[in-house]
Amino acid sequence: MKTPPLLPPNDARRGNLACVGMGMTLGSHLTPLARSHIEQADVVFAALSDGIVQMWLQRMHADVRSLQPYYQVGKSRMQTYRQWVDLMMTEVRAGKRVCGVFYGHPGIFAWSPHKAIEVARAEGFEAHMEPGISAEDCLYADLGIDPGRFGCQHFEASQLLFYQRRIDPTGYLVLWQVGLVGDRSLTRFETGPAYRQVLVDLLSHDYPLDHEVIIYRGATLPIEKPRIRRVALRDLPDIPLTTEETVVLPPAEALKPNLAIQERLKALDKLDKADAFA
Repeated sequence: MKTPPLLPPNDARRGNLACVGMGMTLGSHLTPLARSHIEQADVVFAALSDGIVQMWLQRMHADVRSLQPYYQVGKSRMQTYRQWVDLMMTEVRAGKRVCGVFYGHPGIFAWSPHKAIEVARAEGFEAHMEPGISAEDCLYADLGIDPGRFGCQHFEASQLLFYQRRIDPTGYLVLWQVGLVGDRSLTRFETGPAYRQVLVDLLSHDYPLDHEVIIYRGATLPIEKPRIRRVALRDLPDIPLTTEETVVLPPAEALKPNLAIQERLKALDKLDKADAFA
């Protein structure tokens, strides 16, 4: 019998990466495709803060490695996120099928999945992001908001302070991570009322201080209900907030008709009709 030739190193089995979303509510939001990526992986990395969710995931795979311990008080979150990328890529380079599991949608407010996929593809590995049901999706359902009705702007709350952005008060305004607003160090896990007051002062240029603000947190366990609180804008600094809660400002003004554009479109409609009967 002839001995089969040894495969050259570049033909050896190559690793790959899939970053998947768990959805927001345990079990019910996980898609079949995301589940298959988890079950078929050689190693699973999980960025999950809830111990119950972590245990549930471990029932699907024997090698689940938590990324949460890399968070530390006083340590930059960006340093932590870079470590997550390095951990996943080390296993990919070793020829393993790697699955990174993240809350909600792995591409929304999650730096590491995007970076890991970018690095993997740049090095010639197969890398894929599998979407999940995000906090934004739950927000629309739980608050009864159709973003197509008035339009909807989304900002990370600190970014709204750090940069000059235009706010449109005729649509919905959704602010993420208000509990961390104003943190320039990336080392803190919350900021206090004085920081939220800066946000309120900025928003008061476009909204009256008695304007209703909705504080929202989606359910993460099937036995939970979404947490919805309604307060006046002026009271926002004094309301305790977690990083998981999202702040929504409904429209404060009516949509303003653009009469000049409407007249232009009306003229085009007349031309179209004339051409049709020519």
